[in-house]
Amino acid sequence: MRLKSYVLSLLTAAGVAAPLAAVAQQVPKPANEQVVVPEIDRRDVKLPRIPSNDFVVGLFTGVYATESFGSSIVGGLRVGYHITEDFFVEAAYARTKVSDESFRQILPGGVFTSEEETLTYYNVSVGYNILPGEVFLGANRAKASALYLIAGIGSTKLADQSNQTINFGLGTRVFLADWASVQVDMRDHMFSYDLLGKRKSTHNLELTMGLSFFF
Repeated sequence: MRLKSYVLSLLTAAGVAAPLAAVAQQVPKPANEQVVVPEIDRRDVKLPRIPSNDFVVGLFTGVYATESFGSSIVGGLRVGYHITEDFFVEAAYARTKVSDESFRQILPGGVFTSEEETLTYYNVSVGYNILPGEVFLGANRAKASALYLIAGIGSTKLADQSNQTINFGLGTRVFLADWASVQVDMRDHMFSYDLLGKRKSTHNLELTMGLSFFF
């Protein structure tokens, strides 16, 4: 303390103390200087477990047009998994009836053993959401939706013949809630069969509508 007083007296005698004090007052304090230190008791917060809803299970029905054999009602089951917001994979199984009534008018005995045969198919497909958006129901209500492309590979069984099948098409999905949606699909199932004495490549169009549940 004596040394400090002695130094200040020397600076005052030399006329330096007053300018230094003025400069010290002009130096601004740091902007981030914390004046008041808050004393807050932190509480533990338990984060909610929000479901991801990546898995989907659904039923569908519609019309399946078998080339050369007409159209009939089709019904099936689909199971899927959404990898990202854009990509998803889906497995489907369905069955329908196929009739050779038109051939029986020309060919004695027809093509099949009986007039009707069961057609079944299964496939695994990859889909891509190209136009996610909303569907407006009236002026004040909107539902999330998505338009997607889908393609895959599988097998179709008809008249005891199993044929490798490629399917592709597009569809749309409208969410009724976070856990349910209405899905409309239009696909082409391409496979070849040998039922008329010659192997033939066919395009079999399908239009379906179904209800899917997410969990």
